[in-house]
Amino acid sequence: MLDSKTVQLLHVEDDDICIMGMARAFKLAKLANPVSFAHDGIDALEMLRGSADRQRLPRPYLILLDLNMPRMGGVEFLEELRKDDDLKKSIVFVMSTSSADEDLVRSYNLGAAGYILKSNPAGAFLEATALLDTYWRVVEFPAG
Repeated sequence: MLDSKTVQLLHVEDDDICIMGMARAFKLAKLANPVSFAHDGIDALEMLRGSADRQRLPRPYLILLDLNMPRMGGVEFLEELRKDDDLKKSIVFVMSTSSADEDLVRSYNLGAAGYILKSNPAGAFLEATALLDTYWRVVEFPAG
């Protein structure tokens, strides 16, 4: 059973290889935090809101977000998230192959807590895992 301080991770990613890489990085780092996966922004919003016959993802949580996805990409997801009074304070780290300044700036303007470049995916997954492990051990999360 998880206590109310256990941080959940929602990995929003459409690439199965990236999903497997992140899962492998979590296993190597021996992180036991629960991880949920959504294949696009629509899936993720349904999980966060508890809609479409899905149970709502318990808080506290962190969102690791890819930008380029079908149906609803990362930027559109962030825009929708920030409009929702219940979800607008969600902590989101963008993890993308895009090094375009416009993607970086737009992500931060939409309240991303960080932008992780997947130039070397294996290394990026390990670095992201280390970052998240430190982040959720050090930062205090609000209740509910």
